[in-house]
Amino acid sequence: MPWIVLLLLLPIGSIQSRRDWSMGHRPQFGYGPRYAIARFDGNIKGVVIFSQDHRQPLNISGKLTGLPPGPHGFHVHEYGDFRDGCMSAGAHFDPYGYRHGSPTARERHAGDLGNIIAQADGTATIDMTDSILQLRGHHSIAGRALVIHEKEDDMGLGGDEESLKTGNAGGRIACAVIARASNINN
Repeated sequence: MPWIVLLLLLPIGSIQSRRDWSMGHRPQFGYGPRYAIARFDGNIKGVVIFSQDHRQPLNISGKLTGLPPGPHGFHVHEYGDFRDGCMSAGAHFDPYGYRHGSPTARERHAGDLGNIIAQADGTATIDMTDSILQLRGHHSIAGRALVIHEKEDDMGLGGDEESLKTGNAGGRIACAVIARASNINN
């Protein structure tokens, strides 16, 4: 008989814990800033940090070293898979089926971030925002690849089919997985 009373009281404990959630004690899943990081550690070294507040543009910042001087295409690619080097990363991340374009184009691959510029000493500082890429939801970039290309991205204005797919940015000289991070302390 005492075990029947215990079984009847168990649901009350779960109701109590849910009531506490509704009284402001519930963890706020999905709100507040999110972070991700891409760490390059080959010949090209550095860290790129992604941060995003709920329903706000994505902030992208970082510093890279070891780059050949000049502009380099900078893109998010489909997969964080490097079994065959950077080529395993797939194409530019494009969940909407658009052609290649500039970061300011109305229609573009979501992963088209334009160019980064390496100085004569091989360093590039990154500080940009993007209103298409996300760190949450079905089209999150977490687990995908950040790729640096050998040439300048022509933003899809090169007048040929390859320009509309890749921006004629050439080979992939560095890649890193975009990994979720719980917090970033600068």
